[in-house]
Amino acid sequence: MNKKTAKKKVAKKKVTKKTASRKSTSNQAQDYAHEIWLAGLGAFALAQEEGGKIVKQGTKALDDTRSKVLGESSKLFEKLVAEGSKLESKGRKMATDTVGGVRGDVESRVGKVRESAQANWDKLEKVFEQRVARALSRLGVPTSDEINELSKRVAELNKRVADLAKKQEAAAAKPAPAKAPAKTESKAS
Repeated sequence: MNKKTAKKKVAKKKVTKKTASRKSTSNQAQDYAHEIWLAGLGAFALAQEEGGKIVKQGTKALDDTRSKVLGESSKLFEKLVAEGSKLESKGRKMATDTVGGVRGDVESRVGKVRESAQANWDKLEKVFEQRVARALSRLGVPTSDEINELSKRVAELNKRVADLAKKQEAAAAKPAPAKAPAKTESKAS
């Protein structure tokens, strides 16, 4: 450095010292307040800069986490679908087995009810037939068995009559045997 510049710096320092001592306390307070304000602005700038870095890091971490979560959720979803498919198969099989068992049970019960209903119907039919037969008997109407017996007897009688008629026709168709002439006694003697 050259001497002139050094002298100027020294002179400047002396001037600042002199001015500094002359400054009043209020000026010092304003200077401190201004410095505090500048420190606050500096802190704000640093915070903003650091905040931007943190936001970028957070965004990157969030993107990485999101990718991992999406990958894991896809795997989890596929696993859930596979488990759901297995469960559905088991459920269908159980339902089919249960329905088959219930169907067999119901068919068995329906068969029993059908048999019981048929037996009851048969009993009712017999009771009805007996009552109708009694009522007809009281009225003097012959039963179907009696009518069948009479029909058989009439058929048998018709057959006999037909046979007799044939015999008579056959007998009438034969020439009558010739009668021998009667012997007359002759009076010749």
